[in-house]
Amino acid sequence: MVHKHGKSHSIRPITLKTPTWLNLDESQVEDLVVKYSKEGMTPSQIGMKLRDQHSIPLVKQVTGKKISQILKEKDVVMDLPEDLDSLVRKAVGLQRHLRANRGDRMNIRSLELVEARVHRLSVYYKKTNQIPQNWKYKSVVAQLE
Repeated sequence: MVHKHGKSHSIRPITLKTPTWLNLDESQVEDLVVKYSKEGMTPSQIGMKLRDQHSIPLVKQVTGKKISQILKEKDVVMDLPEDLDSLVRKAVGLQRHLRANRGDRMNIRSLELVEARVHRLSVYYKKTNQIPQNWKYKSVVAQLE
């Protein structure tokens, strides 16, 4: 990997062994994941919180499962997958901005691009049965959510 500016970048741990300094066992880590999910955090936010506050570099090192797998097993699943949900939220924010600033041509184009990404991603998630087959993104519906 070639860096253009600076050397300081986050690097994932190489080994999948549980760190020696960790004093939490597998069930405690799973309980933390479920607790943070019930507080409304996304899987990536949960991972960052566990990394920063509980010094767990990777949940998979400790539990052998990813955060999303733990949430599926405990039946604490989000309505939409995290990436699709964040794109829908971004589109809603852009729509709100465009209602106030109708002449903003740059953001009209970026809204079109975000909505195209939402449609492409929704096709993939429908194929893999992660969202219902009748789910459809509509800009009016997104504004109400």
